[in-house]
Amino acid sequence: MALFSHDTKAEALGRAPLFEALSNEELKGLAKLTEDLEVEEGKVLCREGETAREFFVIVDGEVEVTKDGERISALSDGDFLGEIALIEDIPRTATVTATTPLRFFVLTRQSFWSLIDHQPEVERKVLRALAKRVLANSDDVTVRPESR
Repeated sequence: MALFSHDTKAEALGRAPLFEALSNEELKGLAKLTEDLEVEEGKVLCREGETAREFFVIVDGEVEVTKDGERISALSDGDFLGEIALIEDIPRTATVTATTPLRFFVLTRQSFWSLIDHQPEVERKVLRALAKRVLANSDDVTVRPESR
């Protein structure tokens, strides 16, 4: 059941740093691969330590993010989580639980890679975005853009 328009989803996806360089058409193509979901308060979207395979975008509602049982943040309308799960097979670093009824959409790793297989220009843009994030977050000052 479609809960959200492709335009709404494309706009939300464009706010994620991983997808900020994608064109509107590329974002709409990505949006078409997502699944719309609604869950009740208390539903766990993902658990710390489990293999990450999805990227979530919250459209309406709120979630709590916990690590080792401790609350570390809350996310709500327009927030997203799990973008690295689209790229790398890693364990979730936190548990995410709906604290209100929640409406969101999900992009799976399989759907994302299917798009990349057919649109290599999207892959290049995503790789550039990842490289920028790595450089910006590096403790190695010799790789930061301002050190050049």
